[in-house]
Amino acid sequence: SPWSSKATDIFKNCNTPVHRLERGLLFTLKGVSEISNEVKQVLHDRMTETVFAQIEDAKALFSETAPKPLNSIDILGQGKEALVKANNEFGFALSEQEIDYLTEAFTRLGRNPNDIELMMFAQANSEHCRHKIFGSEWTIDGEKQPLSLFQMIKNTYKESPTDVLSAYKDNASVIVGYDTMRFYPKADENGHFVYKYKSQAAHILMKVETHNHPTAISPFAGAATGSGGEIRDEGATGRGGKPKAGLTGFTVSNLNIPGFEQPWEENYGKPSRMASPLQIMIEGPLGGAAFNNEFGRPALNGYFRTFEQNVNGEVKGFHKPIMIAGGYGNIRPDHVEKDAIQPGDLLIVLGGPAMLIGLGGGAASSVDSGTMGESLDFASVQRENPEMERRCQEVIDTCWRLEDFNPIVSIHDVGAGGLSNAMPELVNDHELGAVLNLRKIPSLEPGMSPMEIWSNEAQERYVLAIRPESLEQFESICARERCPFAVLGEATEARHLTVEDPLFQNNAVDIPMQVMLGGTPRMQRSYETIERKGNEFDASKVDLKDAIFRVLKNPTVASKSFLITIGDRSITGMVARDQMVGRWQIPVADAAVTTTSLQGFTGEAMAMGERPPVALLNPAASARLAVAEAITNIACANIEQISDIKLSANWMAAAGQKGEDQALFEGVKAIGMEMCPALGIAIPVGKDSLSMRTTWNDNGEDKAVTSPMTGVITAFAPVADVRKTLTPELKNLEDSVLVRIDLSKGQFRLGGSILAQVYKAIGSVTPDVDSFDDFKAFFALIQDWNNRGLIQAYHDIGDGGL
Repeated sequence: SPWSSKATDIFKNCNTPVHRLERGLLFTLKGVSEISNEVKQVLHDRMTETVFAQIEDAKALFSETAPKPLNSIDILGQGKEALVKANNEFGFALSEQEIDYLTEAFTRLGRNPNDIELMMFAQANSEHCRHKIFGSEWTIDGEKQPLSLFQMIKNTYKESPTDVLSAYKDNASVIVGYDTMRFYPKADENGHFVYKYKSQAAHILMKVETHNHPTAISPFAGAATGSGGEIRDEGATGRGGKPKAGLTGFTVSNLNIPGFEQPWEENYGKPSRMASPLQIMIEGPLGGAAFNNEFGRPALNGYFRTFEQNVNGEVKGFHKPIMIAGGYGNIRPDHVEKDAIQPGDLLIVLGGPAMLIGLGGGAASSVDSGTMGESLDFASVQRENPEMERRCQEVIDTCWRLEDFNPIVSIHDVGAGGLSNAMPELVNDHELGAVLNLRKIPSLEPGMSPMEIWSNEAQERYVLAIRPESLEQFESICARERCPFAVLGEATEARHLTVEDPLFQNNAVDIPMQVMLGGTPRMQRSYETIERKGNEFDASKVDLKDAIFRVLKNPTVASKSFLITIGDRSITGMVARDQMVGRWQIPVADAAVTTTSLQGFTGEAMAMGERPPVALLNPAASARLAVAEAITNIACANIEQISDIKLSANWMAAAGQKGEDQALFEGVKAIGMEMCPALGIAIPVGKDSLSMRTTWNDNGEDKAVTSPMTGVITAFAPVADVRKTLTPELKNLEDSVLVRIDLSKGQFRLGGSILAQVYKAIGSVTPDVDSFDDFKAFFALIQDWNNRGLIQAYHDIGDGGL
């Protein structure tokens, strides 16, 4: 457990001869001769705990098993069938096409693959890692489409590339920030580190991740490692970045709080292996807040939505939740691009040891919830140790502060697929191969098989390349921060990956890079266009007082204090605007704003927008409204022009379900080809999670919950003056007026609204962004009025309306 790792470290640092420390909870049960499985289930979290009947049995925690060998898959003898069987057994989530491709590739190589190579291929080529649907060729109503989804997103950058320094190629994207005086220690001529102000541009890192599958299985660990992974993405951009401020967002089905059920809620049930929406919202936000805080980063923004409804006989909702983890940071101008790795450069893993946790997470995230075995679902969730990640970040910080002498040539974080995905990615970017030693990987569990050592997703790890002559310097930096690292091998000119295993005296991996990372056929997707049906919602029959109370009680509209007060929001000393506003600290801020550094008044801002219920009626409008909400939110900050704003787009859908591919295509096209180019805004970063459907059997009845297509948009921008940030706090001024700016020009459309939702309806005609020109003019107007000191208070109109 993370607790064990930290506690053991503390004892070792105090020179206490402890091999490992574990903590247990003792429950004394009276009048019980044996513990039933039902009781065990209530008493422990199977993700992180084991139940022992007697205290002596806890010795098993410290038992060490002999290392397990490789498993070979007999393709040469049994052909494709052997691979089909292994695919089900190990949860590789390989498609029919990929099974054919691998059978052919290894037959051509004249040898059988082993489990480590197949797991590595499965992770590196999973939908989660490769975004195959976004790269697909599309045919609609029999007509081939000229662009993929990814090309439509990239179109925004093609049309508006200004101030985007890095897009689509690194762990986070980078946009232009303001020049500032950054404050950090720098070595003087005697090698002593002295804190100084240094004038330089602080460009802005931006990244938003999803961690939906792990949060569904184990909410605290899932949300915590979601935030941890996003922080690592920022740190592992270019040649090392500095994370600064975070955000978290959650979309779940109805909460069904016992004793507080709401009139629009119905309890449809859930699969036993998944957490309930209420459990997710109690534990998940704590996980996200804990990781951000323990790492040393404030979480300043987010959203929370509940939606679950029977729409035309089909249950739509979020049993598989959306968990969004995002944020921004800063990076030096000369470190935005990675350097070229050269043959002979040392390949290093930095951070915590390998543990048997998070096996197959990339593949597990890529399939609908309910199609994998329950034990595989639990095996694919990681556990968090923010303190270790902070040590790694301190090493990265020391490296980038060395400026021109930064020893990091190139760096990647270790995420889905573990080292089996990160190491090949590191060298493949530079068209190289690698020779590595499996037994050099630091490991806490001697009994792991080669596949488990190579593919586990033990968190808080990075892979990086350094020149051989930098090793001594890098070693001393790691020693100072007590940060573990290991040299695994070196880069080679031959584009071949060899992972030697001296223990079993064989090669655990021996495969051309091309077989592992290239050559799989491009996915083809097609659909016939369908008409979407809503249901009429007659607002004239609604009692106004009842409607107001229902809308204000809906979690999407209600106070978010419980999500905010769980964390320290002032870390870094650079927070200019957090969620809480005014003397009564009400959580209604539209955006998060920080200063660029400890001097001056320039800064950065971020804000979010999403509107999934609208997608059930009009997916394109849902995507446009998400962009509009993010921009009307961030408009409270002092931004020079609308094109300074850059967006992250996170797409969720139940791909393959009737009408859902169409919804995704229409949503992406609406903003990628139309709205964002018209506004002059680029989308240089994003992510997709396209298996948003949950299936299970409830006492013989097959049940399913399908999520509406959801585009979660996060807006980022440099801020000219943080002191001019507007909030919704009304000022008590006698000669002031309240102004409502109605961009819909009095249309009052209620399709997909909270008002319809709280009366179990969906409506028919949805709100939309009708004129991009009007929208641009609105943004310019707010900025002009703000600069002239005319606006006392500002708030966007979103869920719940006026």
